Amino acid sequence: MSVLADLLSTVFERRYRGAAEPDRQNRSIEALCRDLLGSSGEVSGMALARLILDRYAGMDDAGKLAFFEFLTQDMGVDPEAVRDTLDAFEATPDRNTYRAFMTAAEPPRQELARRLNQVPGATAQLVAMRSDLLRLARDNPGLSIVDLDLKHLFASWFNRGFLVLRPINWTSSADVLEKIIAYEAVHAIDSWDDLRRRLQPTDRRCFGFFHPAMPDEPLIFVEVALSHGVPGAIHDVLSEDREAIAPDAADTAVFYSISNCQSGLAGISFGNSLIKQVVADLSQELPNLKTFVTLSPIPGLTRWLSERDKTMPEEDDARRQITAHYLLNGTRDKGGPYDPVARFHLGNGASVHAIHAGADLSPNGQKQSGGVMVNYLYDLRQISQNHERFAASGEIAASSEVTALASAAAKTTE
Repeated sequence: MSVLADLLSTVFERRYRGAAEPDRQNRSIEALCRDLLGSSGEVSGMALARLILDRYAGMDDAGKLAFFEFLTQDMGVDPEAVRDTLDAFEATPDRNTYRAFMTAAEPPRQELARRLNQVPGATAQLVAMRSDLLRLARDNPGLSIVDLDLKHLFASWFNRGFLVLRPINWTSSADVLEKIIAYEAVHAIDSWDDLRRRLQPTDRRCFGFFHPAMPDEPLIFVEVALSHGVPGAIHDVLSEDREAIAPDAADTAVFYSISNCQSGLAGISFGNSLIKQVVADLSQELPNLKTFVTLSPIPGLTRWLSERDKTMPEEDDARRQITAHYLLNGTRDKGGPYDPVARFHLGNGASVHAIHAGADLSPNGQKQSGGVMVNYLYDLRQISQNHERFAASGEIAASSEVTALASAAAKTTE
């Protein structure tokens, strides 16, 4: 958007606010939305969009629910118009009939979202709006059709081609650093000193995806430890007393925490692109790196055992065996691995590399998996092949050690 357009929008808003404030206050947000869809002027449309977003931001949950119900009931497609235009296109498949069909098939709420997004800062507000929608839809499933429209738009707006990969380090802005602390979803960051230990040493890296419309809001970020060999415990990675190594002396890059930051972008996949881009960048920066692995939590393990009236064994070997069986054979009712982290990494083309008992001593780690963690290996030579086999038939790539552990557990778990 041009500087001139921003200036004109500001001038128009001031005039419009002063001359027509009583009328504005008396009009419902639903009426304002219809006005915005009927607006043909860019500047007047921007003023209306700003008013709608501001009005929405001031609503309580009851008001937001009513707004989403309006979008559901009054801003959807007209089935009869869709049928008629499709019939016309089938009878005469040309540019005009296809355009008419496309217009009829797109619900007005999609165009409403596009017009709302024309004002500065609106993208972040729409992402927050979808977060509200997802929360309210849990008890109001009829709203889910509105979410399909927003998810469709966001998948385009947050396409990988628009995302910027940025390193995050101790010299990054305080605003971004505060958000890293707040958004860390795997291993809580307890203090600024804790954050500094993760970002300042030369054998530590952090990378995040950002969108130009939300330049100070990370969408997802990954924390990386450079090491000698593959670590088997998160406390070794995060220890205050560990000795840092020179980056060019490391042979392994360990992805030990991946955090999605925006609940309003749930279902929009960034992690696959993020990891592959970071692997490519680190390989170029540090050619001595030969191994790329995760040190990952196993959030579904104890829940999966509980659903089968089983408990986590006491012995470390038995814990590793039952975990291997869970990762290679535990599935959801609708298919695919039961464990959400496993689904993510296996879908990216990683393999199950090694399992470690006593690897996460935190209360959350003990609750989720009895302290067991797993390494997923990103072998650049096998990623595409692993991904294709997993997508086509659900085949899970695993090391011989993990396969043997799973086989040893199978007889006692079925």
